[in-house]
Amino acid sequence: MIRQPIITVMGHVDHGKTSLLDKIRNTAIASREAGGITQHIGASEVPLDVIEKICGPVLKKMGADIKLPGLLFIDTPGHEAFTNLRKRGGSISDLAILVVDITKNFEPQTYEALNILKEYKTPFLVAANKIDLITGWRAQPTYSFAESLEKQQPNVVADLEAKLYTLVGSLSEAGFASERFDRVTDVKKEVSIMPLSAKTGEGIAELLMYAAGLSQRFLEKRLEIDPTEPGIGGILELKEEKGLGITLDAILYNGNLKSNDTIAFATATGIKTAKIRALLRPKPLQEMRESTSKFYYVDMVSAAAGVKISGSGFEDALAGSLIVSTSNPNYEKEISAELSEVFTTDKTGIILKADTIGSIEAISRLLKSSNTMISKKGLGKITKRDILDAFSMRATDPHNAIVLAFSVPMEDDAKAEAEAAGVDVISANIIYKLIDDYKLWLDNEKKREKDRLEKSLTFPGQIKVLPNSCFRVSHPAVFGVEVSAGRIRPSYLLIKENGDIIGRVKEIQDNAITKQEAKKGESVAISINDVTFGRQVKDNDVLYTFISSEEIRALKFKYSDMINDEDVELLTKLSEINSSSGKT
Repeated sequence: MIRQPIITVMGHVDHGKTSLLDKIRNTAIASREAGGITQHIGASEVPLDVIEKICGPVLKKMGADIKLPGLLFIDTPGHEAFTNLRKRGGSISDLAILVVDITKNFEPQTYEALNILKEYKTPFLVAANKIDLITGWRAQPTYSFAESLEKQQPNVVADLEAKLYTLVGSLSEAGFASERFDRVTDVKKEVSIMPLSAKTGEGIAELLMYAAGLSQRFLEKRLEIDPTEPGIGGILELKEEKGLGITLDAILYNGNLKSNDTIAFATATGIKTAKIRALLRPKPLQEMRESTSKFYYVDMVSAAAGVKISGSGFEDALAGSLIVSTSNPNYEKEISAELSEVFTTDKTGIILKADTIGSIEAISRLLKSSNTMISKKGLGKITKRDILDAFSMRATDPHNAIVLAFSVPMEDDAKAEAEAAGVDVISANIIYKLIDDYKLWLDNEKKREKDRLEKSLTFPGQIKVLPNSCFRVSHPAVFGVEVSAGRIRPSYLLIKENGDIIGRVKEIQDNAITKQEAKKGESVAISINDVTFGRQVKDNDVLYTFISSEEIRALKFKYSDMINDEDVELLTKLSEINSSSGKT
């Protein structure tokens, strides 16, 4: 048996995710939700007869024959549903639709969605929404983009093409080849861009047809199920319903569940089982989360389906966990394997806390792709223990002495400990912002570390004493020099070419202004204690900074990125001076 493909709709805020689904479902969700932005995760079935009604003329023209029972759409704010719809090694979602406002192109959450889709290797279509906002666009009474395009003025078509190729460029920069759907030559290698308007409905026909057609052609094996097997699915969200208590909103992707079945799921303390009291199904084309009065009770649910599960003991269930019927003899192994994979950690690394299993996995994948290690992962509030664990990293790897927190608060004693220990905590409610903020923190930490290191190292320098520029003979001797190579700083020890030690630079001045460094080409005055000008130092003397042989090797091989070719030549000269004078 072939089930409906499970399709997630993703994209940046206000690019039209809910409006697109609303057009398909003929409900008024978008207009009722605050600011037109999706506030809740939902699931809606679009049966085959509805797809045929919307796509009729296009299907006939293309000669397409859809055999799928329909499509199951998940509407997700900020990609939470996609990451919660997870199974070992990937996502429950079979296909994704990435909604992009064609008048705005890519925005931050668009890139976040792309990165997540890439990590989970989920195929997707791009819905280039809001073509009705293109200057001069004349909306047509059709669901077909092709039919509407034929009736647009040449300048409007040219503007559309320009915007489409801006999208093509953005996708290319993100590592995806793409083209307008009707010009794609190989759907396995190119992402199809579907121009449409969620407001007028133009282009909806092609979108549904391609979503169904691609699923049918390339995902058929994945969509094959045995409806008689014990059910398995994923928890989207826990929600309290009047008269029902805590319910599980779940997506069943294989097998079946029946009233009075016992299901297993993950909690913060392990695997728990609970009995199903009732199963509630949404009517086709109806938003799953509206209210229980719009659901109907069923004795059994078969995949693929969005289902609300009522029962007792669901309070501790974790969003993103698998739900597995205990009729499956391997239910404990199934859930344990999932948890083990998600919560695998490294010996060293950052501390990661998040709100759901799906968030933990998605963030872990994105961090791993940039070679960031994670020593501890957990769900729920940031605790004092988390801060202490991060602090313990400082001695061995200061770049990992940090806590990343996604959509979770911090306990008061943890906040006090973080301030006292100087442990940074980065919190965010958007994945891309959390990771970008961490990268910025890491860059700043590396820069500070490099600055500290640079101040602690002695770099090679060569100076020439300028003739007739002695300002004071001794206590301290003050005289003019030109830096002929490298650099000098206060506290640097100066030597002659024969290895004789002159003394340490006490101060550097340029026109009575104190400097912390003088580089090649600069003429400055320096002061040195315990030196008498005319005895140890004379006009036209060439002096060098003293660097031990061990420090020379460190600069050449360990800190080579901090020196240039001329510094290398000067280090070779200093090595020769050390060798001939017996200095190490």
